[in-house]
Amino acid sequence: MPAYTADYVFPVSSAPIANGIVETDASGTIIRVSDPASAGFTAPASPPEKVTGVLIPGFVNAHCHLELSHLKGKSATGKTLLPFLVDVVTMRDVPQAEIDAAIAEQDRLMWERGIQAVGDICNKLDTAEVKRNSPIRYYNFVEMFDFLQPDRAEASFDQYVPVHSGQPSPKSAVPHSPYTVSEPLYASINALNRGTETVSIHNQETLAEDELFLTGDGDFRAFFEGFGATLDHFRAPGTPSIFHAMQHMDPRKRTLFVHNTLTTEEAIFAARAWGENGVYWATCPNANLYIENRLPRYERFLRTDAKVCIGTDSLTSNWQLDVLDELRTISRYQSFIPFPTLLRWATLNGAEALQFDAEFGSLEVGKRPGLLALRDLEGDEPANFSIGAGTRVQRLS
Repeated sequence: MPAYTADYVFPVSSAPIANGIVETDASGTIIRVSDPASAGFTAPASPPEKVTGVLIPGFVNAHCHLELSHLKGKSATGKTLLPFLVDVVTMRDVPQAEIDAAIAEQDRLMWERGIQAVGDICNKLDTAEVKRNSPIRYYNFVEMFDFLQPDRAEASFDQYVPVHSGQPSPKSAVPHSPYTVSEPLYASINALNRGTETVSIHNQETLAEDELFLTGDGDFRAFFEGFGATLDHFRAPGTPSIFHAMQHMDPRKRTLFVHNTLTTEEAIFAARAWGENGVYWATCPNANLYIENRLPRYERFLRTDAKVCIGTDSLTSNWQLDVLDELRTISRYQSFIPFPTLLRWATLNGAEALQFDAEFGSLEVGKRPGLLALRDLEGDEPANFSIGAGTRVQRLS
């Protein structure tokens, strides 16, 4: 049976183990995680392979748009959210062979970069076949929107039902964002989710989003007009957008709020009180910088003990689909976040959000979470480890 040891093993669900040993069976299922310094320790039957770096479980990419992989580099950086959304809507139709090739390549690269599971947004069926044959476990969020037009809700919902039917499980129907989903469409989405699904929604990415729900004014009015829609019927509730979303989403579903660039501590506490089966917060730092050159205030999530996950967003808004590079960005710009906290964000929290934690997210007996060697960390012990420009990952299983 394969066995590995390193200067430190990070199970994530428990404290790091100096000179720890991880043993797996041929399928990658963990059969033992041991501490040579513990009483009663017995060595593996064969000497473990010594690995440079530290041993960690595979990454979980909690928010991705794999189907947009063919748009890499086609939307300029720094455009801000609304012009970026116009690009996504108007630039995505290219020859199907190009779309398929980009999806397959990025699925392969995510696996090589240590990503074990992905929460993936789907508007079409383009990714379904790759997912059925991928070593990565996908949770498929079939995303729906009607540009906040109640009279379009039924037709919009009907066009997404075949996408939902054709995606492999696990899957759920989800609203795109507070500013693109009408009340009737929320109701149809909620009715389609009949089990214990996780759902997601894009949340508070730009000042204009909260302005729309606080006052009814701002840049979104011109944005909607550009797509032949009107907001004449819309009455602003006078609250930030996340409170409007919570009024119309199902609190019984595990909920993943995505981006959260402007989310406050008040909203975090309110969401926690609202959600009956857990609330999680996906951050996609490279995408936030790519689109608006802004990052969330992560200290708000630390102070509230919020369950943060890591996402990559899409190649329309990122340079690569790479969880390690997201951690590198956070470490560069908000270095006060401890390495063990970042590691949990990138593994176990994401697995819990996607309800994959029985198998992924931590190095525990009976799980098959993937095993990675994280190399060239800065610092010389767990208390001061950090992810630097030269930190890299190697997949072991």
